[in-house]
This record gives sequence, C-alpha cells and structure tokens, in this order.
Amino acid sequence: MIDLPDDTFRACQSWLAHLAGERRLSPKTLEAYGRDARQFFTFLTDHLGGPPTLDAIARLKPMDLRAFLAARRAAGVTGRSLMRQLAALRSFARHLERGGLGTASAFVAMRAPKVSKGLPRPLTAEAARAVADADSRAGEERDGWILQRDAAVMTLLYGCGLRISEALGLKGADAKALAAGSIIVTGKGGKMREVPVLPQVARAVADYVAACPYQLKADGPLFVGARGGPLSPRIIQLAMERLRGALGLPASATPHALRHSFASHLLGRGGDLRAIQELLGHASLSTTQIYTKVDAARLLAAYDAAHPRA
Repeated sequence: MIDLPDDTFRACQSWLAHLAGERRLSPKTLEAYGRDARQFFTFLTDHLGGPPTLDAIARLKPMDLRAFLAARRAAGVTGRSLMRQLAALRSFARHLERGGLGTASAFVAMRAPKVSKGLPRPLTAEAARAVADADSRAGEERDGWILQRDAAVMTLLYGCGLRISEALGLKGADAKALAAGSIIVTGKGGKMREVPVLPQVARAVADYVAACPYQLKADGPLFVGARGGPLSPRIIQLAMERLRGALGLPASATPHALRHSFASHLLGRGGDLRAIQELLGHASLSTTQIYTKVDAARLLAAYDAAHPRA
C-alpha cells in the first residue's frame, strides 16, 4: 500500500465513513470500494509520478480515468468490475465536491464500460429439490447434522429466494419465526423485508436445529460451523460443488443459482413480477425483469426443440 498524502488519506477515510454511516452500505461493498480506491491511488502514483494529492485528483481529465480503466482491463478485470470501480471513484469524487475539496466533472463525464449481460442460469425444479435434500449427500463421511444444516441453508435459498449472506445472517431467535411461517430478512443496504416460509423450509430448518449438537443462542448465528462458530459461506459453496459432482449438475449450479431458480420458477408458474421483486428485495423492478428474459429463453428453446418446422 502506498503512503498517501495526509489530505487524500483523510478524505478517503471520511468518504468510507460516510458510506458506512449515512449510506449504510454493506461491509462487503465497503471493502470493495476501499480496494477500488487503493488501486486507483496506486495507478495515479505511477501515472502522475508521485502519490496523488487532492489538488492532483481535482485536475484529472477523462483521459486519465480512461488510462486507469484501460490498465485495469489489461490486467484481466471484467466489465462488471470496471463498472463498480468507476461507481466507487464517482462516489469519492462527489464526496470531495460536497466538501469543497474538488470537482467530480471528469468522473461524471466518463462513459461506463460495456458489460455483457448474461442471463441467470437457474436449475430445474427437480435439480433444485435434490440439492436441498440431505439424502442427496447421504454417502458422504460427514456428521448427519452437518448434512442437515447444509440442506436447510440450500432450502432457504431456493424456498425463500434468500441471498447466502441473508440466510447465514439469521439468528437463533429466528427459528421460531421460521416455524411460524414468515421471516424478516435484512438485505443489501440494511433494507428489511418480510418473506413467507413454506412448511418444507420450516421443517428442514427445524430438523437441523433438533440435530445440531450446539446450544444455539437467541442472539447468535442460527447456522453454525463444525466447531460451533459462525458458518462461512465458503462451506456452503463447497457443499454445492460436491452436489454438482454427485448429481451431474453444470458449473453454473451455485448457491446463488438457487435464488435465481426461486425467481424463475415463480415467474414460470404465473407469479406477479412486482411480488417477486419484493420477495427478492430488489430495489429496482428492472433488476427483476431479467427473469422474464430467462422464461422467454426457455420457451424459445422448447419451441426450437419440439416444433416440427423449427
């Protein structure tokens, strides 16, 4: 990490504190934005011939920012990550502008990088049910309660459309709410939403709680690791990798694909798009509308496969 001038360091810390306190961004987003800023400052140190002061940042032109994005793309960074980096830098520049420490004009003038928009790849309903079944991994040399734990998490992702961070963020006290048929989930940006819980989902969680050898505290994590500590998302990702091999699923079968499957299967059964938006916790309807394209793509594939003149 380069040694930043005091004014730039203080401004960066003030910006991150603003994002955490007033904007209430998630810890992962804050970590990513901080990393983006450090990479930008490192680039500017070489590009400008020294650590960037706030005056130097204020004098930047769009061509300087294009040089940074070109360097990142040459390093193998994808268009989606470049978009996030540009969003982070624009946010930092606006923070400087609000404080009278610079201008955001060069950052705002930058055109966002193009991103290839791939469609979500949901699992089939049969595959999603198999992934959420503890018996699918019965042959593994793992404690039974761990298999039930992983199955309960997978069931929450598919049955309620939760993000993995939302499922693993549930507390021991939430077990009663799950059994009662609904749960309050805290999603991105601290936004809260109520999600209905199917009896099958509640039963999977109850089976795990009954089998868990640890005393689950009301204010502690609902899902715990083998030693009783908080469960890492990586453990669920590894469980899904083993299931891919056992069930012959494609590489696109990830824990997040279960959330895609939840939305896609609801829409395919006639679910209302606005309701699905609320269930997923999407801030914008346009984010949810991508699932209409998934459904249309599936219909066209079925048409091409079955129509005699296709």
